[in-house]
Amino acid sequence: MLKVECFVFNMFYENTFVVYDDSKKCAVIDPGCYDQKEREKLKKFIENKGLEPVLLLNTHCHVDHVFGNRFVAETWKLKLAIPDGEQPVLEALPRVAQMYAIPNVQQSPDPEILFKEGDIFELGNTQMKVISAPGHSPAGACFYFENEKILIAGDVLFEDSIGRTDLPGGDYDTLIRNIKNKLLVLDDDVIVYSGHGNSTTIGRERRHNPFLS
Repeated sequence: MLKVECFVFNMFYENTFVVYDDSKKCAVIDPGCYDQKEREKLKKFIENKGLEPVLLLNTHCHVDHVFGNRFVAETWKLKLAIPDGEQPVLEALPRVAQMYAIPNVQQSPDPEILFKEGDIFELGNTQMKVISAPGHSPAGACFYFENEKILIAGDVLFEDSIGRTDLPGGDYDTLIRNIKNKLLVLDDDVIVYSGHGNSTTIGRERRHNPFLS
């Protein structure tokens, strides 16, 4: 059985996810842990649950989703995996942090794995598929656990909303097209875990999301 634990981290109220199954192997997705207190909270949960982190994944590389990349990579000796095309966003981290006047930001390690549409990651006894969905960021992606009907959506789709498209590399028409063609074709009961805010379902957003009507 797949379990999803959500932590709300940093000044942007970003959702960091630890996803794990009965094998106790886990993926850390979008680690937004900014300070020592947040980093310790993440570490304590993983240790208390007896989990073994095997994947470090970014849905996209905006600052709020990558604050903890270095901590997770170094603590559990993991290779960073990001969407192919998000490298410039990740490299801009120090400049963007300075622009927002955010001090003491740990520079992310360089990605060692670049993934793309259709790639499969193995997580213990579970598989997750990459769905490429740019528009919020140049090459943003979602992770779909088909058998478990769970979607980790990053900042692509939210409860009653969509990702903002006014940041560098964003494009409204591209985002809407990807949501409609790649996400709304999933079953109604697929649970959507977004990068901020509450979880939702594909069916709910198909029926009620004002951006998708």
